Amino acid sequence: MLADADVVLVGLFSAKDTGIGAKLDLLATSVQAYGGRVVSRHVQRRGVSHGGAAKMSLPFSRRTLLSPGKAREIATACRAAQVGVAVFVNPLTTHQQSVLSEMFGCFVISGEDLPATGR
Repeated sequence: MLADADVVLVGLFSAKDTGIGAKLDLLATSVQAYGGRVVSRHVQRRGVSHGGAAKMSLPFSRRTLLSPGKAREIATACRAAQVGVAVFVNPLTTHQQSVLSEMFGCFVISGEDLPATGR
């Protein structure tokens, strides 16, 4: 699935998380080990606005994990770049994968879905 595919990395992070870059770098390394090309990275920060500190560890949406605006932004970027796969740092439910795949116009998986040998 990742071999020769253009890939976007996506993550929802708490505003207190200081390791965002390292987490995305680790995921990029895994994607590249399977032959994917990382073409962009998208970050949604939780706790900076829309709910504050009390909701920092919660998703914005049960359907998409992300806020509606961020989901549309990433969908536009994926379709414009004709991306083959979007890989999330976060775990995703089957329903979230389905909704996001339709929205983004590409396969959507979690980094947890990559076989362990590539990490």
